[in-house]
Amino acid sequence: CFGDLAWVPFLYTLKTRFLYYWPQYHGIPYLVFCTVVMLIGYLVFRGANTEKDRFRKDPRDPRVAHLKTLKTSAGKSLLISGYWGISRHPNYVGDWFMTLAESLLTGTSFAFPYFQPIYFGVLLIHRQLRDEESMLHKYGKDDWEKYCK
Repeated sequence: CFGDLAWVPFLYTLKTRFLYYWPQYHGIPYLVFCTVVMLIGYLVFRGANTEKDRFRKDPRDPRVAHLKTLKTSAGKSLLISGYWGISRHPNYVGDWFMTLAESLLTGTSFAFPYFQPIYFGVLLIHRQLRDEESMLHKYGKDDWEKYCK
């Protein structure tokens, strides 16, 4: 509860407050670069989550039926192609790119606005390690090691 009420609003407004007190002026090429980083992040984030959601709802959906899967001994299917074949957490990668793009808009003269992507990166790595441990127990050592290869 504390994080949602105090920490999240602080982090997500940090860059805006920074720009209010220290306006930055960038050329069009730099702004285009920031926009491209944001769009890549958004497309990866939405694409990965949409792919996973569609597969969970109906693996026979024509939009995801072509994806390769690994059948586990628990009877579950793990995606091993598409976004989820490239990375075990592509949604985390997209989310981080969006956070980085927002910080890039503050320029590179100050480190303070980059606190969120640094903190978020550490948080996502920690979450990923917890997820790995959880999945190891959920799917079993043999299946999880096969999936990780």
